[in-house]
Amino acid sequence: MTASPSSDDRLARAPVDGGGPDRLRDRVADWRNRLLASARFQRWAAGFPLTRPIARRQAHGLFDLTAGFVYAQVLYCCVRLRLLDTLWHAGPQPLATLADRVSLPLDAADRLVRAATSLKLLETRADGRIGLGPKGAVVVGSPGIAAMVEHHAMLYADLADPIALLRGQRGPTRLGAYWPYANTEDPRELSEDSVGGYSQLMAQSQPLVAAEALEAYPFHKHRRLLDVGGGDGAFLTAAAEALPELELMLFDLPAVAERARRQFAAASLGDRITAHGGDFFADPLPGGADAISLVRILHDHDDARVARLLANVYSALPVGGTVVVAEPMASDDSAAPVGDAYFGFYLLAMGRGRARTPAEQRSLLESAGFSRVRAWRTRQPFLARVMSARKDTA
Repeated sequence: MTASPSSDDRLARAPVDGGGPDRLRDRVADWRNRLLASARFQRWAAGFPLTRPIARRQAHGLFDLTAGFVYAQVLYCCVRLRLLDTLWHAGPQPLATLADRVSLPLDAADRLVRAATSLKLLETRADGRIGLGPKGAVVVGSPGIAAMVEHHAMLYADLADPIALLRGQRGPTRLGAYWPYANTEDPRELSEDSVGGYSQLMAQSQPLVAAEALEAYPFHKHRRLLDVGGGDGAFLTAAAEALPELELMLFDLPAVAERARRQFAAASLGDRITAHGGDFFADPLPGGADAISLVRILHDHDDARVARLLANVYSALPVGGTVVVAEPMASDDSAAPVGDAYFGFYLLAMGRGRARTPAEQRSLLESAGFSRVRAWRTRQPFLARVMSARKDTA
């Protein structure tokens, strides 16, 4: 097996423009950019009937990009004040009643309601009462979204000076402290108290990814599944319900594995799922599984650590065994802002890791010795993409 190239290696080996089609594409892109930067062209495109819808859509998208931080804060206020939950349980409310329920002055409540209505989190009913909008209903129906929104308060603080963060001048970050394993010399020594916060967040947000992975990949063809880095066991709990014949195991840090055992016992799954504690970089993984899943694990680590983990996974699998990777990935399609923008900066603030393209994931898997790498279609690629690979030789 060969080690995967580092980020610096990839940059150093980037191809140098040698002319030909690449140079032609550059010239076309330069011409396009000069045209779009022209105020005269912008005015013309906004007025010409055939280009007007495109120009307006592009202008609106650019303004949304500029104002995105404010939009995110409006959503945060709605979640933090339990405004959406209040309307879900109590039904549409007059503005004055709603202001009283969330402890806001009437004029402040009106300002928040107007903002949230413009973002389709809320809507005004025919009698003037305030009700949930379509996006607000989705947030209420997906507790993981609300949990991530509240969690983002730390990310907002860490991104107060993003340039300092990029230059490595930010110092300790709140996210780095929140994910203690990211900056701990021996994560096996972490206590249950120190892993409780992030384990709970993962459990709340994991169902969204679990649903994508369980629908995309045919886990039913396996006998026993080991979920590495499985946290509180949210993925395996979903797998237990969807695949009643599948034997299940979990591996995570000792303190996390202990939390998982309690969760499994509470869900009457203690006899079906076994939880094992250890460090998946340093300790051998439990044997006996013909499939190993890595759900939102690889993007938390740099290439060298991922190579070490995949080598450990390879050793634990029998010949013919399969590794399944499920996580948001970098891409050049509509999911790109999630992988490259959101996770690019989130993981920077956390202190390690990066989103990778499917091609980069394939390279890491093949470098670890795996073959037959395959991508599986998911309904929501921005939430997770799924890839699998086989161990064909000992």
